[in-house]
Amino acid sequence: MIRGMLPVLFAFTLAAHAANPPLAALQIEIWPEYDRPGALVIYKGELAQSVRLPAEVALRIPASSGGPAAVAYATEESGKLLNLSHQDEAAGNFIVVHIRPPQRFFHMEFYDRMATDKPQREYRYAWPGDMAVEKVSVLVKEPAASSNLSVQPKLDLTGQSPDGMSHRAAQLGALKAGEQLPIEIRYTKTDARPSTEIVAAPAAAAAAQPETQQQPTWPLFLVAGGAVVLIGAVAALLWRRRRPAPAAAAASGRFCPKCGRATKAGDRFCASCGAALG
Repeated sequence: MIRGMLPVLFAFTLAAHAANPPLAALQIEIWPEYDRPGALVIYKGELAQSVRLPAEVALRIPASSGGPAAVAYATEESGKLLNLSHQDEAAGNFIVVHIRPPQRFFHMEFYDRMATDKPQREYRYAWPGDMAVEKVSVLVKEPAASSNLSVQPKLDLTGQSPDGMSHRAAQLGALKAGEQLPIEIRYTKTDARPSTEIVAAPAAAAAAQPETQQQPTWPLFLVAGGAVVLIGAVAALLWRRRRPAPAAAAASGRFCPKCGRATKAGDRFCASCGAALG
């Protein structure tokens, strides 16, 4: 029974995708182990200017994905994404996703399975060639805490995504309808956590640290003021000790009326200022 269905299924698949409109541009992005154990695959498509809107589009994605995680459209490139309804249809190793974009830009995401139980990891994806594309580009986001990343076909452009993660990209020219594009990714990674968790860990640890409580400054002023008073008292004491002691003042009990210095008994003039003593 299954063998009898295969020719019918194959004919249906060819007919469905032969009717697909052409694309002016398609960007295929692959984010291995981004926010879960698996590969996030993203289509960012732009319908050709000659395509009449709304357009009927049927795209195949791996059956192991379980279906698309997100489908949307936009009025312009990099514009705000708006939810787009879709219908999914099982077709052997694929799920056919039927959409009807009212604008030229559409967006689709799905998660594909990949093995993450060994440090040496690899993922292989192939664009099935459902539509003719004038300009194809590929972007692979490098998993956090990974090393030795290699991609085929070779992606020469390196950069950083808005989330701070590194990526590699390349423009690969045009593809005909039915022409496949295989993409192979290999890297080394021992951390089982997804990239979003690894990247967020330092920030979360910093946020968990208690803030240092600001100490009131008034005790410092009190200490400083006390130190000034103490220093002043010591200085006055030393100054007094260094003043010449009035040796004969206690004996005579006489002092100069002008400068106040002690005088000796019998002095007619002050020995300090020369004033006449009464």
